[in-house]
Amino acid sequence: MDRRSFLKTSALGGTAAAASTLAAPAIAGSHARKLTMVTSWGRGLAGVFDAAQKVADNVNAMSDGSIEIEVKAAGELVGAFEVFDAVTAGQADMYHAADYYFVSQHPGFAFFTAVPFGMTATELNNWYYHGNGMAMHDKLGEIFGLKSFLAGNTGTQAGGWFRKEINGPEDFQGLKFRMPGLGGQALGEMGASVQNLPGAEVYQALASGAIDGTEWIGPWADEKAGFKEITKFYYTAGFHEPAAGLSLAMNREVFDSLTPQQQAMMEIASGHANVWNLSQYLNNNGAALQRLKAGGVKVLEFPDSVWDAMGEASEKVYAKFAGDPLFDEIRADYEASMRDSSGWLTQSIGAYRAQRDRVLG
Repeated sequence: MDRRSFLKTSALGGTAAAASTLAAPAIAGSHARKLTMVTSWGRGLAGVFDAAQKVADNVNAMSDGSIEIEVKAAGELVGAFEVFDAVTAGQADMYHAADYYFVSQHPGFAFFTAVPFGMTATELNNWYYHGNGMAMHDKLGEIFGLKSFLAGNTGTQAGGWFRKEINGPEDFQGLKFRMPGLGGQALGEMGASVQNLPGAEVYQALASGAIDGTEWIGPWADEKAGFKEITKFYYTAGFHEPAAGLSLAMNREVFDSLTPQQQAMMEIASGHANVWNLSQYLNNNGAALQRLKAGGVKVLEFPDSVWDAMGEASEKVYAKFAGDPLFDEIRADYEASMRDSSGWLTQSIGAYRAQRDRVLG
């Protein structure tokens, strides 16, 4: 029995069924159908909350009054990491989050946010929209009664903030570090004590000494978060999230109850937010990095020995999930698409940018 069938016959499933029964599709000229979006983001959290709000604003504008999505920040209805259960149980209509928060539900969710040494944002979009990525997201979501879409992307994330310089793999031994997803599990393989904290809680944990370091997103969002007030060692390239996709996931029974036009609005609104959010980050990161440097932040890169250790640790994490049929299917397709995209991108845009930087200095 899959999880969706289980939910239908359980007490929670009864709640979900009741919610979908009461929430009939909107009819032209009637009052707006109100839908609730729960998120993993603190209200106003730079970039990530913006992406959630952009999806809602897009749908609200396109629906001509037939749908009204209300966005709830983390903690306003449910906690940051409780959004998955809230939507599958029918307590909320949809969530906006990073799906790798839910690898305990199934490790395949990681591929729709980020995995160690995985895809860039361009490669992820290639796979998702022109390969099998969207179909696999749907296949995985259906097990849990979800209909999911990519609905944001942070671009390449930074390696993180540290209280001291990292000179070798041994410096991760006993390090209390915040990192979600499979990347966090890889750091655990390297001896770190890994914490998975909601974004709104990271600053206080770092300031109090509860953690020794953290990754968050990139220069703009990290500057907004205030980490420069606590530590000055900033690694700008990381292995864990070469691009981080954000997802909108709807309770599938709620999605199925929408009209075809409304369903299309959800997909289009999410796709627009995906591109819009990526550009938001990339547009702001360069200037933010310069401000961080001017403020005394020491910008560093991990030595090759650390990159090598991260690669070995990542393979150990992947090996733990090998044998799960759906994980293996998603990974194989993901990596095949990544190889296909990477060959052209490296020889075209990669070569061009190297020459542009050389010529223009």
